[in-house]
Amino acid sequence: MPRTLRRVYYRQDRLKQLRAFCYAARANSMSRAAEQMKLGQPSVSLLIKALEEKLGVTLFERHGPRIHLTSQGRNLLELASPLVEGLDLLPQAFALRCNDSLSGELHVAAGESTILYLLPEIIKRFTHAYPDIRIKLHNVTGRAGLALLRANEVDFAVGSMLETLNDIEYYPIFNYDPVLITPKDHPLSRKSKVTLEDIGAYGLILPPRELTTWQMVDLVFQQHKVEYTVTLEAGGWEVIKTYVELGLGISIVTSICLTGTENLARVPLGKYFPQRTYGLVLRRGKLLSPAAKRFINIMDPEVLARLERNADQPLPSMAGSLASEKSRLGRHASG
Repeated sequence: MPRTLRRVYYRQDRLKQLRAFCYAARANSMSRAAEQMKLGQPSVSLLIKALEEKLGVTLFERHGPRIHLTSQGRNLLELASPLVEGLDLLPQAFALRCNDSLSGELHVAAGESTILYLLPEIIKRFTHAYPDIRIKLHNVTGRAGLALLRANEVDFAVGSMLETLNDIEYYPIFNYDPVLITPKDHPLSRKSKVTLEDIGAYGLILPPRELTTWQMVDLVFQQHKVEYTVTLEAGGWEVIKTYVELGLGISIVTSICLTGTENLARVPLGKYFPQRTYGLVLRRGKLLSPAAKRFINIMDPEVLARLERNADQPLPSMAGSLASEKSRLGRHASG
């Protein structure tokens, strides 16, 4: 394409300009935006440059490959995101309006424990009700999941959150108790009351230090001024349970990972540790696709109702069908 025509093309395609801008802003990366749009990075840069020229503002501060929104860029992102996301969701919403069927993809971010213990029954019910929706599970840690949310690469995340973030909304749904697990012949398994001092006398097996379980354990022991040791650091509850069964240590886990088939003794620790919640994690202001709404409805209809009430642009056509599904599907009860 001649240079003059190419310049006119990039200037005229306003929707593509806004999409390139929103994708780059969410990911803080021109290259990530190019991947999402299936374009070359120079094309994305040209689209955003043409948008800046049209608006007469600078949308990004550029420091080599790193980009950050300017104040004008933040204002435009707030205005443009609902438009771009709404258009991206239009095919699915249109198909639903025409023939009351759902197809397409649903992207869900979750950690390993959520994928193993919490989601299987929910996904089973969802795929049975909507067989034409393909679910893609992104097995990621909490920080990586938040990055996917912010980059608009997943519809939502399911997991546990301990901190409050300005751009993220968390809706707790399921509650699980803190439990000490030991081999069945361990001295602590025979005690009627177990204290933190009792636990501190033995080596603990914990998930990696950067994860919330270790941070919570460390916080509680520090608050009670009790010393403890970690003899083994291992990723994944299944790995930890296996090593505890082998007698290599004891561990403090969340009951979400206990199925009842383990060769382990359990000691409740609700006296010292709070319940752990798991639920829906959303980027604030995110427009939910019809498929995402249906999935959330299976997880918890009350959370979906809250989202519908709080939405700036509710979708009335969804209300009747979701109400009927509430009675048909019921609410998922955690095991």
